[in-house]
Amino acid sequence: MNINVVILAAGLGTRMRSKRAKVLHSAGGMALIEHVVTAAGAVARPDSIVVVTGHQAEKVEDLLAPRGVRFVRQTEQKGTGHALACCHGSVETQSGLLMVLYGDTPLLSAATLLGLRDTQANSDSAATLITTELAEPTGYGRVIQDSAGHVTAIIEEKACTPEQKKIRLINSGIYCFRSDLLWKHISEIQPNNPAREFYLTDMAEILARHGHHVQAMHVDDPGELLGINTRVELSDADRLLRRRKAEELMLSGVTIERPETVSIDTQVQIGMDTIVEPFTRILGNTEIGEDCVIGAGSIVESSVLASGSILRPYTLVADSRVETGAQVGPFARLRMNARIGSDVRIGNFVEVKNSALGAGAKSQHLAYLGDATIGDRVNIGAGTITCNFDGVKKHETKIGSGAFIGSNSTLVAPVEIGVESYVGAGSVITDPVPDQALALGRGRQVVKPDWVAKKKKPAEK
Repeated sequence: MNINVVILAAGLGTRMRSKRAKVLHSAGGMALIEHVVTAAGAVARPDSIVVVTGHQAEKVEDLLAPRGVRFVRQTEQKGTGHALACCHGSVETQSGLLMVLYGDTPLLSAATLLGLRDTQANSDSAATLITTELAEPTGYGRVIQDSAGHVTAIIEEKACTPEQKKIRLINSGIYCFRSDLLWKHISEIQPNNPAREFYLTDMAEILARHGHHVQAMHVDDPGELLGINTRVELSDADRLLRRRKAEELMLSGVTIERPETVSIDTQVQIGMDTIVEPFTRILGNTEIGEDCVIGAGSIVESSVLASGSILRPYTLVADSRVETGAQVGPFARLRMNARIGSDVRIGNFVEVKNSALGAGAKSQHLAYLGDATIGDRVNIGAGTITCNFDGVKKHETKIGSGAFIGSNSTLVAPVEIGVESYVGAGSVITDPVPDQALALGRGRQVVKPDWVAKKKKPAEK
């Protein structure tokens, strides 16, 4: 059955107390609206998903455009019914189903949306509404049902009678409509409320009045329907998303030590038998293979770690790639497209930026390697730096396979060190070094015997 999804994301979100639109705030490593679009992708193609934008529309649309969804602008915020009415002409109106979601519900699962679609598709109801029960329902619209369990009305908190306020069954605001009946009757919504807005909740009573059934689909976990309105709720959603992700990974064969201390974004992928030690953060579109070790306190962001690679504790990796068998850290930093080859050893207090190290290369201590191409089996001594910046632009250092760079060497780029060549410790290298040559770039040592005694000799009167 043809199905379209409309995601309402036009509001400001004043209770967030932020200059940024509410749906652009992040939880679990993605913007709230991204979570909803991801879930909607389980029931509809990207071009069948319409996001209604309003406040900071350009920013929301720029964020979501790569996903292939479509957009409708709500230039004036006149309520949820008005927001949906803005989509008339942008979605199918004569057949199929139309699902309505909200851009601030990041915990909503794909499984629930598939259940909502199937519940509506397999019934003769005009619409299906997701409901749940709350021990403390204050602030939520109450769902009124008849003896057959059909929804006859949704009463907002302010309009509830004392008896209706005792009802614990609340409206989630998430619907799946028969498209033809929705568009036939949506114009009957009237702004008969103190806010003078068009409320989509009125559709339940309107459809019932015309003799159509609206059914409820109950969700046992109220947390899944949590809408984010404050920073406190944002924090709760972030915690729940990360706990959900950690449980998913552990059930798939990943060991996470003390998972309550670990922060893993929802889009991260980790292979079987990898060990994640306490207090790590794994962020962005990171992919980690099987049989890896992510050391305590490490931070990995938008990077690829091949199977069998190891990060020692307190290592930072961002926008980089580490190949099989490589070991990095402790206290190392990889950034800006660092490429670490197989069986490479990167030790403590080594920083690698926009550089490639070939298989078996080593830099074990206290080095900065920037804008460099380093061949297989190269040994980089402690204290070595590539001087890649001349104050105007960056330059490249090339080190051939098998070369040995002595400790405390300074390689002034652009410069090339030949295959199997040697650079003496403490050298400043500014010129090319041929293959299998020894380069020394330091001042000759001068020794002055008895210099101290002469210096300390009392001056003659």
